[in-house]
Amino acid sequence: MENYQTRIKKAKKAIEEAKYVLLGGGAGLSAAAGITYSSKRFTDNFAPFIEKYLFTDLYSSSFYPFKTQEERWAYWAKHISLNRYEIGATKLYMDLFQLVKNKNYFVISTNVESQFEKAEFPSDKVFEIQGDYSYLQCEKGCHDKLYYNESLVKKMIDKNVDCKIPWYLVPKCPVCGGEMDVNLRKNQYFVQDEKWHESDKLYKEFVKNLEGEKVTYIELGVGFNTPGIIRYPFEGATYRNENATLIRLNRDDPDGFTENENKTIGFTEDMKKIVADLLK
Repeated sequence: MENYQTRIKKAKKAIEEAKYVLLGGGAGLSAAAGITYSSKRFTDNFAPFIEKYLFTDLYSSSFYPFKTQEERWAYWAKHISLNRYEIGATKLYMDLFQLVKNKNYFVISTNVESQFEKAEFPSDKVFEIQGDYSYLQCEKGCHDKLYYNESLVKKMIDKNVDCKIPWYLVPKCPVCGGEMDVNLRKNQYFVQDEKWHESDKLYKEFVKNLEGEKVTYIELGVGFNTPGIIRYPFEGATYRNENATLIRLNRDDPDGFTENENKTIGFTEDMKKIVADLLK
């Protein structure tokens, strides 16, 4: 890797000269912004659940097989509240908006905390492909409507006793009467509502315009959990377009295709610093 300042200069130039900019946000982006799923942030907010269920982090605990819906929703209410409602727009996301706001850009993200929305990215320029903490859906996907959950989540937290909520707060599907779930892509029942399909259409239309154009792809904290959504498509598009540049911000996995080595500007440094320096 070239020295840091050289890479910053090259990345700045690539963004400034690009006709189009496509951002891809992964879990590493939110972690860099401070939305971490482990360590002190986890232990400070989930002490009762850690003591009762021996949880070790927010990611693995989200797969815990709770015995009752009252226990399950006590956990999920706090999980949703902490990551969606108790945190405002973070500086990293706001800096990203400043970086691209005057460009012809689009965002695809696997994150589900609505940080792009909070940082004032227009909704018609963001595709949150994996879901949104703000919404509930039928657990079996019996219909394609989503339900905004903020007021219900607050009630659940207020009524939480010993990691349980009252039975009457457990959400039920208004159509089939079955259980409800958070709108996160984790199985075949993930609900893609009208807004999701509209965002998908806008994303595909944007990507269609990039062929052969001067494009800068900015990949932010995207690992190998779901590489087929952002990482591999960005690599492939960079390879096929001689006018493309890929800027990859990734602490753990900066290396990409060998064929794209001369078209990739990689960073393993602190993401907040990198984006702040790109703005200078």
